[in-house]
Amino acid sequence: MTRTPVDPTTTPAWQALAAHHAALSPDLRGWFAADPARADRFTHTVADLHVDLSKNLITDETLDLLVQLAEQVGLAERVEAMLTGERINITENRAVLHTALRRPAGATPGLVVDGQDVDGDVQAVLDKVYEFAEKVRSGAWTGVTDKPVATVVNIGIGGSDLGPVMAYEALKPYVQPGLEVRFVSNIDPTDLAETVEDLDPTTTLFIVASKTFTTLETLTNARLARAWLWRRLVEVGAIEDTDEARTDAVAQHFVAVSTALDKVAEFGIDPSNAFGFWDWVGGRYSMDSAIGTSLAIAIGPDAFGQMLAGFHAVDEHLRSTPFARNVPVLMGLLNVWYTNFFGAHTHAVLPYDQHLHRFAAYLQQLTMESNGKSVRWDGTPVTTQTGEVFWGEPGTNGQHAFYQLIHQGTRLIPADFIAMAHPAHPLVDVDAPGRPDVHELFLSNFFAQTKALAFGKTADEVRAEGTAEAIVPARVFSGNRPTTSIMGPSLTPSVLGQLVALYEHITFVQGIVWGIDSFDQWGVELGKKLALEIAPAVAGDRAALDAQDPSTQALIRYYLAHRRAVPDLED
Repeated sequence: MTRTPVDPTTTPAWQALAAHHAALSPDLRGWFAADPARADRFTHTVADLHVDLSKNLITDETLDLLVQLAEQVGLAERVEAMLTGERINITENRAVLHTALRRPAGATPGLVVDGQDVDGDVQAVLDKVYEFAEKVRSGAWTGVTDKPVATVVNIGIGGSDLGPVMAYEALKPYVQPGLEVRFVSNIDPTDLAETVEDLDPTTTLFIVASKTFTTLETLTNARLARAWLWRRLVEVGAIEDTDEARTDAVAQHFVAVSTALDKVAEFGIDPSNAFGFWDWVGGRYSMDSAIGTSLAIAIGPDAFGQMLAGFHAVDEHLRSTPFARNVPVLMGLLNVWYTNFFGAHTHAVLPYDQHLHRFAAYLQQLTMESNGKSVRWDGTPVTTQTGEVFWGEPGTNGQHAFYQLIHQGTRLIPADFIAMAHPAHPLVDVDAPGRPDVHELFLSNFFAQTKALAFGKTADEVRAEGTAEAIVPARVFSGNRPTTSIMGPSLTPSVLGQLVALYEHITFVQGIVWGIDSFDQWGVELGKKLALEIAPAVAGDRAALDAQDPSTQALIRYYLAHRRAVPDLED
């Protein structure tokens, strides 16, 4: 599908939204007072998620116009094109089928794209991942000393790291006792060195996740991990220091997530222990593919399948729910509303669940790599601002850090608050007056923050507390700070899948409105290419150094003057 994107600014809906925004005087206090049903009317359900949009700066007219905008840019057509495998990733001429990764086995009608049985391919890889996961979990897969695996180290970067580590942290209560997963992504050697320094090499399994098996950071870390494994196995007397023993060690302690079987074999990994995926899976959309092998080992195939079912439930909601009640569509349109009409630059995601402490970091790649674009999918310049800076930390930590800016700063920062009704660890503070349930205290903060942001505190309310007039202005809260509240019953694998799919589709909706290709990422290429060109200069090559700009030369010279010899991990 290559038709020219609709310029949203030329649509009647955009023009009407501009006029509506100019006439709008946000007044959440007044709106709620005049309309007791506002919360009910602006609250929707997607799968198990309860989503309250009522504290956003919207009226019924706002939502009507936003829905009209979605219709006028052809969103429904693009949703169907994505789900059926049309090549909507224009610049890479690829389908976008991460939603196929979570279609249930035997789904009808089946999904066939370009003559290929996509459903059959997905299920075959999933079965292979599940079979391997069960071997590791049961102890049937062993290392060179016949000991079962105790620690899995996932080596990847970007989507091959952020998704699995976020999900592993989120689902810690579901991890099999006695199993641990660690993650290495940064090419900074400190990352790998400190991750493996206390591990037993005889019970460690490495998963190298790289589709092409050429990713610089991942392959560098994989080689360092291989050198560490060989050295440590020799040191503990597990293997002889011979090429044959080293080969056997890699075969038993390394597996791969890759489709480049020749390169996998060249590294020393048995190609039968490589789990593949497809070019229609973008890295930031891949945690529910074989990239999630480490997670499948940790939580088991049943729980992993429940997570996939959660993803699929939101996919079906996107496909079948009218836009006026379609949660990812509405949330995506609200992000457009704030970015393009209110001039918001950032968006906070604030989970009130410690297990979601990596969720904002995961969303940074999902949203900013997807929608950080300045040209449309036909190569023409965008006609609007695109993308937001996504950021956040878990509550209540953020309350003692950056909430000041959200409450009383000069910038409008839309925020999504996420909480679960049931905690992973219910606790009572037995030493506190009244023996409070700590989760209830925690959620009281969740509810209080969105209330405070919405309704604020007037000068008269501050004075009524006996505040000295000179400091009244400092204690006034303007209110009308927009928030969305998302609640789930508990952070199960299914609910996690629902949350991730929700934000995947929010991101997609925004991209369609802006007319951009949300599924390429050319912006990451230039820096990587230049790093390879600069590497000889950093190693001391004079000609390569002289070829650099003056600033880069000066920085490299500083490094060369201060560098120290480093140990070779293969020694």
